[in-house]
Amino acid sequence: MKLNTRDLLRPLWDFVKYIFHMLMYIPFIFIRRALIRAIMVPEMGQKNFFAMGVKFIGRPGQISIGSNCSINKRVSIDGRGGKVRIGSNVDIAQEALIWTLEHDPHSDYHDAKGGDVVIEDYVWIASRVTILPGVTIGRGAVVACNSVVTKDVPELAIVGGIPAKIIGLRKSKLLYELNYSPWFN
Repeated sequence: MKLNTRDLLRPLWDFVKYIFHMLMYIPFIFIRRALIRAIMVPEMGQKNFFAMGVKFIGRPGQISIGSNCSINKRVSIDGRGGKVRIGSNVDIAQEALIWTLEHDPHSDYHDAKGGDVVIEDYVWIASRVTILPGVTIGRGAVVACNSVVTKDVPELAIVGGIPAKIIGLRKSKLLYELNYSPWFN
């Protein structure tokens, strides 16, 4: 059996990913933010808050984040099957899951299929939301707790449920700028 370079470097890359995930529990936001920018999200705006335990999955550079975003504890962002683009002033509550890769239930061979996820500006994603591949969440939309987003969400829509459906419309002019710096920086 012939080993190629990729097979030889796989354990090293797995070890680097493990160390990176452990570093996401460092209690200093400025260190976590610098590590995230340097290793996984080089395309990132200013004044972002990352709680301890945020998990990035995939290759570096697959995820981009705007400015003034808040990403809470135990959020997982997957960049394996496509790109994730998060706009500015986005609030993602704890334990949200953003996936770009899933299995095709119609495949005879359990094949994987992926797609990009776009989260536009001023989106509010509540706790324990799951966002599946190929979804765009429009500007100013709100996704209610425990929802599963399987299709695109229009601007200013409030969606909830499994699968997420429109349950209301947001009436905000979206004039705010998220800034958790007084507490966390």
